Amino acid sequence: MTSAAAQPQTGSLDIRPVSGALGAEIHGVDLAGETDPAIWDALRSAIAEHGVIFFRDQALTPAQHIAMAEQFAPININRFFTHAEDYPQIAEVRKEPEQKNNIGGGWHTDHSYDIAPAFGSILLAREVPAQGGDTQFADLALAYDKLSEGLKATLKTLSAVHSSRHVFGKAAVRPDDLTSRIGNADAATQDAIHPMVIRHPESGRQVLFVNPGFTLRIDGWTAEESKPLLDYLYEHAKRPEFTCRFRWANGSIAFWDNRRTWHQAINDYDGVRRLMHRITLEGVPISA
Repeated sequence: MTSAAAQPQTGSLDIRPVSGALGAEIHGVDLAGETDPAIWDALRSAIAEHGVIFFRDQALTPAQHIAMAEQFAPININRFFTHAEDYPQIAEVRKEPEQKNNIGGGWHTDHSYDIAPAFGSILLAREVPAQGGDTQFADLALAYDKLSEGLKATLKTLSAVHSSRHVFGKAAVRPDDLTSRIGNADAATQDAIHPMVIRHPESGRQVLFVNPGFTLRIDGWTAEESKPLLDYLYEHAKRPEFTCRFRWANGSIAFWDNRRTWHQAINDYDGVRRLMHRITLEGVPISA
C-alpha cells in the first residue's frame, strides 16, 4: 500500500493518509500496552476523520484484542461466524488451503441488517499469504458527496430494507466449503429499515447507506423496481477514486467504521491459509 506524506502528529501518533479518499495508517502506538486516555481519544478522532485506520506489527493476544476493542464500544458477539476458541467475542474469518471460497468476498457493510448497525469492526491478521488477500474499502460519504443535487434530494426521501436472511438464513445458497465457517441459520430472522442517506452519528457527514451484500430493496418498492437505482448507486460507490486497498501482514490491524464504509476481501490466494480475528463493535440507531 502506498502511503502519502505523514501528517502532523497527534501526541505521539504519526497519522499517514493512504489515499485521496479514505484510510490512514497509524504509527507510534502499541495497542497491547497503551494506557494514555489521550491516545485513545486521538484514535477515536482518526476513525471519524478517515473512515478506516490501519496499524502494523501489533502482536495482540485475544484478550488484548478484546481490551483494545472495549476502549471504543461494547462488543457485538457475531451470531453467524465460528468463534475463536475460548473467545466468543472474536469471530474467525478463515480460509484453509483446500477451500476455494472466502468470507466477505463481495462489497458489503458489516451488520447493516441490525436495527442499530454496528459502529465498527477491528480485524487482526493472524496468518496471511505472502501475496494476495488484500482488503479494499470504499468511502460512502465521499460517494454521496459526488452525486447530483437532484439525486441527493430524491435519496433523502427513501429508506431501504436490509436483511441477513439471504446470506446467513436457512434459505441462503452458499458453497459447500463455507458451511463449516458459517452457521446458526435460525438467528437470521431480522430485517431492518434504514434511511438511504444517514447523518453520521460522530462526524455529522451525510452518508449513502446501502450496500450490495445486505440491502434487499427500497422500502415500499418491489425488488425489480429497486434494482436499477440500487445498481447505479453500487457502481458509483465503488469507483476507484472513492476507495483504498490494504495489504496485510501478520500483526496488521484494520479498524473501519461500518456507518461510512464498504469493504471486500480479495480472493486471490488459493492453496494458502488465511486466518483473521474480527471483533465487531455495537452501534447506535441511525437517522436521516
